[in-house]
Amino acid sequence: MDFTLNDEQRQLQQLARDFARKEIIPIAAEYDRREELPWQVVEKAFEVGLLNPTIPEHAGGLGLGMFDECLIGEELAYGCMGIYTVLMASELGIAPILIGGTEEQQARFLTPLTEKAGLAAFALSEPGNGSDAAGMATTVRDDGDAWILNGAKMWISNGGLAEFNVVFATTDKNGGHRATVALVVPKDAPGFSYNKIKHKMGQRASLTSELVFEDVRVPKENQLGGLGDGFKIAMKTLDKTRIPVAAGSVGIARRAMEESIKYAKEREAFGRPITEFQAIQFKLAEMAMGIETGRLMYQKAAWLVDQGMPHGFESAIAKAYCSEMAFSAANEGIQVHGGYGYVGEYPVEKLLRDVKLNMIYEGTNEIQRVVIARNLLK
Repeated sequence: MDFTLNDEQRQLQQLARDFARKEIIPIAAEYDRREELPWQVVEKAFEVGLLNPTIPEHAGGLGLGMFDECLIGEELAYGCMGIYTVLMASELGIAPILIGGTEEQQARFLTPLTEKAGLAAFALSEPGNGSDAAGMATTVRDDGDAWILNGAKMWISNGGLAEFNVVFATTDKNGGHRATVALVVPKDAPGFSYNKIKHKMGQRASLTSELVFEDVRVPKENQLGGLGDGFKIAMKTLDKTRIPVAAGSVGIARRAMEESIKYAKEREAFGRPITEFQAIQFKLAEMAMGIETGRLMYQKAAWLVDQGMPHGFESAIAKAYCSEMAFSAANEGIQVHGGYGYVGEYPVEKLLRDVKLNMIYEGTNEIQRVVIARNLLK
């Protein structure tokens, strides 16, 4: 493994870094308060090539790998994890099509996303199943050349706004994995509606929705893989897309550390800057240790993906470790800021609210530990 960035990767990293500072940071607090998705950022990300960069070249995209995607992710999450989730969740919606779709399906569904700013969504979780992904209540029934879809999905990032949703359903609630299907459902499908979930703790600049399907007719040509492939496609997707969550967590931790350093250099106590106190120095040192360790872990996992090698064990470690490390860094960042850290005048309280979700979505950290343990014991 060699994680030395080539010239193209350094330029990509700098592009994302500049974009975060110019386009995201100045508006992040406002859209967090408004609980609105800043569509203008999506359009600007499209214009500079930072939106949906993993769409393959044969479908008109850049065809970037996981390592490059994570380089972008760390920088954008530094600006705002909520806004980054809008972009990252689109990659989450694209991934099942890359994993389970034919080249024709990839071109049909993904090429339009290279022609104008648009998002994708991944719809697996339901109101009652949470981490029990195989226990789906959303059903499909065979209707000749189409499936008839009924049910609801919950906690879906970009849901309703996305051009299409990759929806996982079952032909038999008692059929287990073998009864699952993955369907690409366009946002204008008759019978499809959504409800925005409000008053989230953090990541308020991203759209999170409940999706409702009432006799939605989905052509069988929109099915990814065959009957029984739905669950496998979902799990393979999450094995990959947990890694950008880890990269985003490192971006948040880096922001917490840099904000803490900046504040500590300016803040004085007992006649001297608080950077001179060992208690503060140790907090900053712990942040740096976590950031450097977490970055290496997500880069290793991303490298494995790009090499076509097994990566589920490493992606689970990266996701769990980096999100918990970032939560600790944001928490200590608040402590460094004292009372000012507890209010919105400084960004550290938002970092803590935002990063908590990284410990929950795309598989809770408890599920990551199940994945890790199963790899150890098999």
